[in-house]
Amino acid sequence: MATPAQSTAPETAARWLDGDVALITGGANGLGRAIALRYLAEGARVAVLDRDAEQLAALVDAAGAHANRVLAVTGDVRSTKDLHAAVAGAVERFGKLDILVPNAGIWDYHRSLTRLTGEELAEAFDEVFAVNVKGYLLAVEAAWRELVATRGSIIMTLSNSSFHTNGGGPVYTASKHACLGLVREFAYELAPKVRVNGVACGGMRTQLRGPESLGLDERRIEASFARAEAAGERPHVPLYDASVEPEDFTGTYVLLASRRNSGNITGAVVPVDGGIAVRGFRTAAGGADL
Repeated sequence: MATPAQSTAPETAARWLDGDVALITGGANGLGRAIALRYLAEGARVAVLDRDAEQLAALVDAAGAHANRVLAVTGDVRSTKDLHAAVAGAVERFGKLDILVPNAGIWDYHRSLTRLTGEELAEAFDEVFAVNVKGYLLAVEAAWRELVATRGSIIMTLSNSSFHTNGGGPVYTASKHACLGLVREFAYELAPKVRVNGVACGGMRTQLRGPESLGLDERRIEASFARAEAAGERPHVPLYDASVEPEDFTGTYVLLASRRNSGNITGAVVPVDGGIAVRGFRTAAGGADL
């Protein structure tokens, strides 16, 4: 079977990111891994920051003939030291940085306010915001100087929860609304030299984990998809039969990174969520049984 890097952009085709250098956080599995492989196929050189050294090694193996264009960096997005080291490593190895993809995140598995004590809520907030929001903020701080030098771009992984309710619990939803604010603020602060955009993804089959503070760090969203499929359930979105594989979400990241194809786009967020905004009135109020 062809790898995503082989199947999404043949070597003989015109490549949108030829010569560009990208840094992807949380890029060793799931969506981040899919973006890394797609960027390689589009001609980019890619640095990937992730906590999991084994999965980073597996990504390099999956890159195959492109492995010499991958820099694997073990680190935590909550550490400004690790993020600066990743940026410095990318520049040392590849000579510059054109693209930053803040992508690392965790999900709260729909833990609603009514299912959490005050102590649990406080701990989950600190953990989720440290990864989902501070991790993005610190990544941009570490990279903006290099991106100004190349007139590069930032593409943030957002969520349907950046706009709509019940894509998670209140902690996750608040974190993704905050990231929407970061896209808009950075698009203003870094213009005209750096473009800043986002991709608001719907649910997909990945190894996205939950907060350790809630005992959900071993849980993976792919297991939730498996249970739903076994029960014959389908997503409550107009494009309910659309792919939920991370490889099929990567095209928008290529588009927004491409100077040739989106050089006049900044402060925008592209929804890639199966049409959640037009799903209509399908369910009762969330608190109907309180």
